[in-house]
Amino acid sequence: MDTERHHAAIQLPEGSWWDWEVIAWDTSQVRLAAGYDLTYHHGLELVFGDPAFVSCPSMFHDPVFRAPAAEEWLRVTRQLGERPSVLVAFEADANGQEPTSCLIAAERLEIVHENVLRYWREDIAPGQRLAPWVRPPGLAGEHFT
Repeated sequence: MDTERHHAAIQLPEGSWWDWEVIAWDTSQVRLAAGYDLTYHHGLELVFGDPAFVSCPSMFHDPVFRAPAAEEWLRVTRQLGERPSVLVAFEADANGQEPTSCLIAAERLEIVHENVLRYWREDIAPGQRLAPWVRPPGLAGEHFT
C-alpha cells in the first residue's frame, strides 16, 4: 500500500481559494467549489467520488489542508469497517470562534481547475462552463432531467 498517498495533504493549484461551499452532495459525489468570491463564478472544484464519510460545514473560508492524523484514520476506518481510498483533512473558518476540523472520506478525488460561471451567458469562452443550476432567461423556473 502506498502510505504516502494516504497520508499526504492534497495539493491545490495556484489561486485564491478563500470562499468554499458544497455545491453538490448525493450518494455518488460531494462537490466543493472554491474561489475568491463565489457570487459570479468559482475556479476550483474538489469532486469526491462515492463519498463514505463527510464532516464539514456547507460553507467555509480559508481551509488549511493537512495530512490526516493517525487517530482520524482509525476513527473513520472503524466507522466504515474498512480503510477509505481517500481521506482529506483540513481546518477551516466556519465563522465560529475557532477553526472547524473537517474530514471527507471517499473512493476517489478529482481536482477540477476551471472557471465555472454562476450566471447565464451565451458566449462562453474555452476553459469556462456554466454551473449546473444556471438556466437561460425565461427558463429559470423550469426543471430539467
